Amino acid sequence: MQFDSFEVIGGQPLKGELQPQGAKNEALQIVSAVLLTNEPVTVSNIPNILDVNKLMELLQGLGVTVERLSEDTYRFCAGTVDIAYLRSDEFMRDAQRLRGSVMLIGPLLARFGRATLPKPGGDKIGRRRLDTHFLGFQKLGAEFKYDDEKDVYFVEQPKEGLQGAHLHMDEISVTGTANIVMAAVLAKGKTTVYNAACEPYVQQLCRMLVRMGAKIEGIGSNQLLIEGVEGLHGTEHRCLPDMIEIGSFIGLAAMTQSDITIKNAGIEHLGIIPYTFERLGIQINRNGDDLHIPAQEHYEIHTFIDGSILTIYDAPWPGFTPDLMSIVLVTATQARGSVLVHQKMFESRLFFTDKLIDMGAQIILCDPHRAVVIGLDRRYPLRGIEMTSPDIRAGQALLIAALSAKGKSVIHNAHQIDRGYQHIDTRLNAIGANITRI
Repeated sequence: MQFDSFEVIGGQPLKGELQPQGAKNEALQIVSAVLLTNEPVTVSNIPNILDVNKLMELLQGLGVTVERLSEDTYRFCAGTVDIAYLRSDEFMRDAQRLRGSVMLIGPLLARFGRATLPKPGGDKIGRRRLDTHFLGFQKLGAEFKYDDEKDVYFVEQPKEGLQGAHLHMDEISVTGTANIVMAAVLAKGKTTVYNAACEPYVQQLCRMLVRMGAKIEGIGSNQLLIEGVEGLHGTEHRCLPDMIEIGSFIGLAAMTQSDITIKNAGIEHLGIIPYTFERLGIQINRNGDDLHIPAQEHYEIHTFIDGSILTIYDAPWPGFTPDLMSIVLVTATQARGSVLVHQKMFESRLFFTDKLIDMGAQIILCDPHRAVVIGLDRRYPLRGIEMTSPDIRAGQALLIAALSAKGKSVIHNAHQIDRGYQHIDTRLNAIGANITRI
């Protein structure tokens, strides 16, 4: 039986410690990269979430050996890969349901010479084009075809193999950068990638590839220099803590007047995330690698120096990650003051605000990209309602809203939250939440 709804009794403060899961967005890249070698690759701190588990199932279907060594550690060996499986109905069905399946193209193309992929699914948060990926592969010499009747992509190496090239990415795409890097490390000659994404997760991927024998310079910058090698060997890798979950826990603590310590947060890799929440008036104490958010009766949104309304917007790293814009928005609903939330990168990510308005939040949706939040300063607590989660990040924002609200809320489509957050109900219940799967 599938339990696909959360029943939440809100209005109670939480207290305790939370250990963030491994980073979802990093794990999808790292797990895909195991296809680049026929030797074992051991990866630890892999989150136990639907999207990552589905990707590992796709690898198993391809013939990759996946051995679970501990709760969060796996050994992969892609010694034997059945490329014909890419054309099977089973692969087409399963890959279509997972946005992260696009990460398989680069390593398959580089090592096996071809890849096939149905148009991947994922969150419906607006237009999410894949041009950057395929234009990059074409620059490396790959031949690209798209079957618009079946919604299937075909990519193949030329007879002479992939060739190094100068690439200027038309958008700063994290997955596009990762895919192109994974293809380029086995191409002949040198590749220069301009306008590359430089998120910590891309840095982690590049460092793992270097340990496997790749030659990559410029890691951490927006220009990567890659010299192709003949082959890669096995290695060990540990994923970073998930910065999106850490930001979610900060917002949760503020909204619910909770005293929460986030253990082993990987603070050096969080960029401006803590600072952005501090702009909302949230107190965050740093203790070694832990973040402590004390219970606050009130938190007041800052203004700009000239007194104008604060604007929080997303931007490529080292800017503020778009995956936390939903959390910022919901957190601001109970703050003192107002903020303009400007979601630049996706045009449908703010459409869950109608549910918050039904809960009593004061939000003006200006257009698909901008919303003004008028904080209620807890004078009018949110009220519990029945609602449906539209995507991973909005789902987590609605869960935070429900935990702060008076009364009972029911969140349907809870598997969307499970796609990105590991056992979130169990972990929050352990520190005082009241969440039941129904």
